[in-house]
Amino acid sequence: MTMFNRFMFGGDWNPEQWPEDTWEHDIRLLEDAHINEATINVFSWALLQPDEQTYDFSMLDRIVDLLVRHGFAIVLATGTAAIPAWMARDYPQVMRTGIDGTHQVFGGRHNFCPTSPDFRRFARALASRVAERYAGTPGLEAWHVNNEYGNGGGYCYCDLCAQAFRGWLERKYGSVEELNRAWCMNFWSHTIHDWNEIVPPVTYSDAIGTDKCVISGLQIDYRRFQNEQMLDCFRLERDAIREHDAHTPVTTNLMGVFKDLDYYSWGREMDVVSWDNYPGMDTEPSFTAMCHDLMRGVGGGKPFMLMEQTPNQQNWFPYCKVKKPGEVAKLSWQAVAHGADTVQFFQLKQSIGGCERFHGAVIGHDDSERSRTYREVRALGADLERRASALMGSRVYGQVAVVFDWENYWSLEGCVGPTQGLHYPDEVHRFYRPFWRRNVPVDMVESTVDLATLKQYRAVVAPTLILVKPGVAQTLTQYVREGGTLITGYMSGIHNEFELVVEGGYPGPLRELCGVWIEEIDAIAPDAHIDVTIGGRTVRGSIVASIIEPEGAQTIAIYGGGDFYAGTPAATVHTVGEGRVVFIGTALDAEGMGAVIDPVIDACGAETVDSPEGVEVIRRTADDGTVFTTVINTADRSVQWPHALGGEDLDLAPFETRIM
Repeated sequence: MTMFNRFMFGGDWNPEQWPEDTWEHDIRLLEDAHINEATINVFSWALLQPDEQTYDFSMLDRIVDLLVRHGFAIVLATGTAAIPAWMARDYPQVMRTGIDGTHQVFGGRHNFCPTSPDFRRFARALASRVAERYAGTPGLEAWHVNNEYGNGGGYCYCDLCAQAFRGWLERKYGSVEELNRAWCMNFWSHTIHDWNEIVPPVTYSDAIGTDKCVISGLQIDYRRFQNEQMLDCFRLERDAIREHDAHTPVTTNLMGVFKDLDYYSWGREMDVVSWDNYPGMDTEPSFTAMCHDLMRGVGGGKPFMLMEQTPNQQNWFPYCKVKKPGEVAKLSWQAVAHGADTVQFFQLKQSIGGCERFHGAVIGHDDSERSRTYREVRALGADLERRASALMGSRVYGQVAVVFDWENYWSLEGCVGPTQGLHYPDEVHRFYRPFWRRNVPVDMVESTVDLATLKQYRAVVAPTLILVKPGVAQTLTQYVREGGTLITGYMSGIHNEFELVVEGGYPGPLRELCGVWIEEIDAIAPDAHIDVTIGGRTVRGSIVASIIEPEGAQTIAIYGGGDFYAGTPAATVHTVGEGRVVFIGTALDAEGMGAVIDPVIDACGAETVDSPEGVEVIRRTADDGTVFTTVINTADRSVQWPHALGGEDLDLAPFETRIM
């Protein structure tokens, strides 16, 4: 069941940047492109509230009235994503302080301190007034709180945050003695004797790295604290809206694998998850697919909103490559296939000033219907109008669960050693890609998912599960004992929730389950690799190599090369009860991951579709049992697929999408 009245095709519109006599012209162009929705008021705080005592909704009233007259769907933002000048001047403590101690002044966006009581007071008041004024507006489909929390601003390290953090720690640990133990604070004379001695993690060295900390427990707890502070800001605006509108969905736009916020905690507070998809020119289609699956997982498996993408260039890359013909349609349909019930852009009209003036838009600087971008958006709009509504409310049901866990993200990338080469999303993608290649539907889950949920899946994949939270090892063990298949590997089972190493040898609480002891972890230089032999094939490992001693597990791959551990296990399988665990000791290349995981896919009984390279097949199932199968050629070349689904021969043009 969908929560929207129509399939929304549109995006961010900022008419306040333009003379009012151009607005009707914009609307005509947008309507001709089959656009039926506008997201408005995202960055309008300074216009809505020119000073502390004054609110002025006259311009927003005219924008809303225009959209209502033309029958547009409206996603209405609260407008709180950038601090107005008067607030920065009169209440300087609302501005964020960076990790280097620099206190921001007026300018930019996402620049507020999430702990500031003044920011919270003003943001809540504005959200309340906007909701009171526009609740019940015809066509209002969703409320949009703030915008891309944390993007570009990072965490705040001001005195207000430091004070609140001390209180947060005192409530969590109860005593400084318990905190000292949990953080191993006797290291380097960091023992504290009073809560006021704690400072946020701002002391770094070049040898450690700018995203790491001397005391890792301090670092991860500060991440947890800042996540909660920002989430509180979302809640207070959401609750202000709810005082005036009890039913219209409330969202804020997330950003895929954005590091600083634990999106699972956010998804539990949102009526619908929305997110902004901006793949780079070298982003693999499987990585984009993984991000869609992750955002769907953050939302509990429900359909999500594709709140932003660009119809052409993105402006913040070092090199802003234009999209190829058909590429924006491919990206849009890929989102729909993975669970999106909207297709929206940033932006509908291209800015002529500011740092986003070279960011793509439906209406370009030519201000006409002639541009290739406009014509492609119009064709996409007509196509979505014909085919997308039928898919609304249907769901993707994964057969395999892949763990993506933000605290593991923070823990892995916060390590000082054994290598700087591990980037958590890339390692999760390394394990995800073989399932995407075989068109096995995947659900992304957090590591603490319960046993009843895990038992729905034919396999569970837990890449680089370095931080094992309480109960997780027991849940995974029971899942395997009852017949489940678990795939995990290098850098797993090392830390507890306090960032302390679990004693007794790697992989710590997973050692008995995996049936291996990792005696050492070798780091492989960025320009080097290690040969691995599996099934008579030689593939490559990189980044790290686990030196494995089996403790009940059977060897399925061995290291080659001339190092001292050549000939020892590189991957193993361990039977536990009715199930089994596959442990992969090194970051294998795509061929190597396929060589290990393909037999697991076949053995666990997951449904596969063996399509040509680059052709993705995804299914959404409606409440009445109707199955929509989407076939997408993700490549910029034609593909022939003889005897495809149902035996039909398919000739797919570059970036073409078929729905069956």
